[in-house]
Amino acid sequence: MKIWIKYGVMFICLVLAQIVILNQVQLGGYINPYIYVLFILLLPVSLPQYAVVLLAFLIGFIVDVFSDSPGMHASASVFMAFIRPYVFDFFSAREMDKNDYPGLKQYGFRWFLYYSGSLIFAHHLFYFSVEVFTFHGFYLTLFRTFLSTFFSLFIVVLSQYIFFRD
Repeated sequence: MKIWIKYGVMFICLVLAQIVILNQVQLGGYINPYIYVLFILLLPVSLPQYAVVLLAFLIGFIVDVFSDSPGMHASASVFMAFIRPYVFDFFSAREMDKNDYPGLKQYGFRWFLYYSGSLIFAHHLFYFSVEVFTFHGFYLTLFRTFLSTFFSLFIVVLSQYIFFRD
């Protein structure tokens, strides 16, 4: 029961932080930070894939409702949740080393940076590609993806040091 409360509070706090604070931050139209992806990153590894995808859809849908972006966050979040186990397995060395909570303290800075950076980049590339929905200006989309990934990754790692120290 304690874990459900922890993830419920995390869900609400990340959605509120995204809607109230980070949706107002758009630096030059190139940097759009998304902290809500941290919820998907930190879901337990043992959680069934369908539950991860469903929760990713839910958080993306809620952000879509308040961001006036019909389905873009939901689809990018579902994509991120879909590739999450493959990225986790790719960066995890052995089966016996796997901890149920994929946080910075459990796996270390380098592992968490690769894991979260890969998933955040995939999320942002999918999101910005759906937003533009054309290959015209592909390099600009890629540039926005890199800048937003870097900024979002900085916020995610910083939050691991400040709020998620368990």
